[in-house]
Amino acid sequence: MTDTRLSLLRRTVVEVTDAAPQQTSQSPTPPAPTTLGELRATGVTARPVKAELRANLLARLAAGEPTLPGIVGFEDTVVPEVERALIAGHDLVLLGERGQGKTRLIRTLVGLLDEWTPVLAGSELNEHPLAPISVWGHRQVAEHGDATPVGWQHRSERFGEKLATPDTSVGDLIGDVDPIKVAEGRTLGDPETVHYGLVPRTNRGIFSINELPDLAERIQVALLNVLEERDIQIRGYRVRLPLDLLLVASANPEDYTNRGRIITPLKDRFGAEVRTHYPVELADEIRLLHQEAQTSWLSNDALDTPLVPEHLVEIVARFTRLVRESSHVDQRSGVSARFAIAGLETVAASAVRRAAVAGEARPVARVVDLPSIVPASRGKVEFADSGSDSDDDRDLEVLEHLLRQATAQTFRARCGGLDLTGLQEHFTGGDTVESGDLVPATRLLGQLGTVPNLAQLLGRLGVPEGEESAEQAAAAVEFALEGLWLTRRLAKDTDGSRTVYGA
Repeated sequence: MTDTRLSLLRRTVVEVTDAAPQQTSQSPTPPAPTTLGELRATGVTARPVKAELRANLLARLAAGEPTLPGIVGFEDTVVPEVERALIAGHDLVLLGERGQGKTRLIRTLVGLLDEWTPVLAGSELNEHPLAPISVWGHRQVAEHGDATPVGWQHRSERFGEKLATPDTSVGDLIGDVDPIKVAEGRTLGDPETVHYGLVPRTNRGIFSINELPDLAERIQVALLNVLEERDIQIRGYRVRLPLDLLLVASANPEDYTNRGRIITPLKDRFGAEVRTHYPVELADEIRLLHQEAQTSWLSNDALDTPLVPEHLVEIVARFTRLVRESSHVDQRSGVSARFAIAGLETVAASAVRRAAVAGEARPVARVVDLPSIVPASRGKVEFADSGSDSDDDRDLEVLEHLLRQATAQTFRARCGGLDLTGLQEHFTGGDTVESGDLVPATRLLGQLGTVPNLAQLLGRLGVPEGEESAEQAAAAVEFALEGLWLTRRLAKDTDGSRTVYGA
C-alpha cells in the first residue's frame, strides 16, 4: 500500500459520542438569602413564569445566542413560531409525526427559566415567598414574618411531564382528597386534606402533556380552568389556587384526527399551535445524527470506541429520507428520527463485534455493516397494507432496495469523477476480493495489494492527509467496491455474511 495515508481520523469520521439532550448548567450553590426578610432586602419581586421566560428569551435574542440549543432543522421554521408564542405568553401545542423532536424541544424550554428561583421552604406548590397562594403558605408567612424560611429551586426541578394514557385520572393531574390526611384528624371540609396532582406541583414552572389526544375527553375538561382561569377545582372543595405555569402539549396528527382528539374548548384555550416536521435538508439529517446517535458505551474517547466514517453517516441519513418518501410506507405514521439513530448505532455495534472477533485495534464501520440495519429497524416502519408473512418478506426487500439506493446516491455524490479504473482492473484477470462482517481490514486490504489512487479516494471521503488508519483505508476501499458494483462495473455475490466482488 505505497499509495496509502494511514492514521486516525478526527474531523471527518464520526466518533459516535455523547449527545444526550442538553442539560442546563447548574451553579454549585444557590443565592444567599435564606429568610423572607433577607430576600425582601435584595429587591427581588415575584415575577410570573411567562414573564420570566419572555425576558430571558429576549435577552438571548438580543445577545445573538441560540434560544433553543440542540434543536436541529427547526431554525427557520418551528423555532421562530415557538419564540413568538413565548413572547406572547401563550400556552402551546406541538403537532407532528413521531420522532420529530417535540419532546426534546419542550424539555429545552427549561433552559429559558431563571437558573435559581426562591420558594417557601417546604411548599408543595413551589410558592414564591413574596406571593404565597395556599392556606399553608399564608399561615407560614403570618406566623414567622421575615424569619419565614426560604429555599431555592433550580430550573431543572421546575419541569413536570405526563405521558397521556387512557387510564390517566383527574387525581393524577389535578389532585384528590388524601384519606391519610383525613385520618390524621382533619375534617373533609379542610382544603389541606387535598393531595395535589402533577399540575399544581409544577406551579411556577413548565408542565408538559405528551400525546394529549390519548387523554380521555372527560379528563381534558379538567384542564380547562388551568389554561384559562389559572386555578384548579378538586371535588367539592372551594379551593382556588392561582397557578402560575406554562402548559405545553404534544400531539401526533394521526391521533389528532383519528384515534383521539383534543376537545374543542381545550384547543381554543391553547394560544398557539406549532407544526413540527422532519429535517428538510440532508445536511440537517446528518447534523441530527452527529448530535443524537449515541449510547453510554459509545460516548467515551477510549481506543475501542467505534468510528463511523462520514460517508456511512450520509448513507444512513439518505436511507432514512428514502424510507420516509417511499410509497410503500404509511405516510400518516412517519419515520421517526430514532430510525436513523438506531440504524447508526447498529452499524457501530457491527464494527465493534468484528473488532472483537478479528482482533482489530480499533473498530471502524464499513459498508459490510450496513445490511444489519434492515432487520434491526423493521419494527420502526409502518408499511402500507402489510400483515402477512409474504408482506413481511416484501417489506424487507423494500428496505434492502432503499439501502442500496442510498449507498449509490452517496457514492455518486462523493466519488463522481474519481478515476477508479485501477481498482477495477484488479479483477480483470479473474481475481476476487472476499469481504464480510467478520473479515478484518488487514485481510481485506491484503487481497488487493497496492490500491491505485487510494490517496485521492481517502481525500474524497474527507480523510485529512496524515490522519488515516488501515481500518479507514479498508472502509474507503470497500465503499469504492460497493459503488463499482452498484454502477454495474463489478459483480458481487452475497451468501449470508460472505460477500465476494469480482469482474
